[in-house]
Amino acid sequence: MKRKEFIKIIGLGGLAISVVPNGFSATLGTKTNEEICRSQWNTLCGNIGEVYKTDAFKYVHPKKGKPNVLIYGDSISILYTSEARAQLDDKATVFRLFKNGGSSQNFIPNMNTLQETMFQPNLKEGWDFKWDIIHFNVGLHDLKYLKGKNLNKEGKQVSSISEYKMNLQAICEYLKSNFPKAKLIFATTTPVPAHAKGRFEGDSVIYNKAALEVLEKYPDIKINDLYRFTKPHLETWAQEPGNVHYKELGFLAQGKEVAKIIETEL
Repeated sequence: MKRKEFIKIIGLGGLAISVVPNGFSATLGTKTNEEICRSQWNTLCGNIGEVYKTDAFKYVHPKKGKPNVLIYGDSISILYTSEARAQLDDKATVFRLFKNGGSSQNFIPNMNTLQETMFQPNLKEGWDFKWDIIHFNVGLHDLKYLKGKNLNKEGKQVSSISEYKMNLQAICEYLKSNFPKAKLIFATTTPVPAHAKGRFEGDSVIYNKAALEVLEKYPDIKINDLYRFTKPHLETWAQEPGNVHYKELGFLAQGKEVAKIIETEL
């Protein structure tokens, strides 16, 4: 990625700061209307819950006195969100991104959309709480290869290692600038199995190594090593050989692990 592209990414974060002083979660003193927020959320999510056959995208409303947790990630996180939420039900209100988070280049635009759509002052009587914890991951969509819009190992990789590292650094700066009081947790990218479509086995190791090199600059960001947690169970948890996704046995275990890591920061 060229320097001017990195500056552009950082600029998106700076724009967000200028829109809402003190970060996206600033309390603005206007009462939150649950009906308005629910309607807006359902419009924002569309039918994604039906597509993924999950209740991970159901509307959850902030509760006074409970920490607010955001889970940002791709389809792996979509599958484990419900279990993580259930595990933390009496301890925190767990939200997730309104869609599949995709690659690292999508992170800042997606977070901006969440803010502009759901939070005051953009949404009258919308959310006005502060994020206490943000658990995030990018990587599995960066390392994939596409030919057109289709997974294909003969296509072009979404993000090179250098692009991924630059994007992740921009993400860290963005989060720390816009959510200075939130505790941040980065989840490593889960394994790519042999014969995966559009992805090469072992690339998760390479991209996780790159991610940890970036995160060395941010020692206050906690690491949730989901790669290490998942790897020993890859064959028994995989939906099928060559599939990067996990069946219920796997994503329930991942959800419990994510909840356990988040709970240490509550």
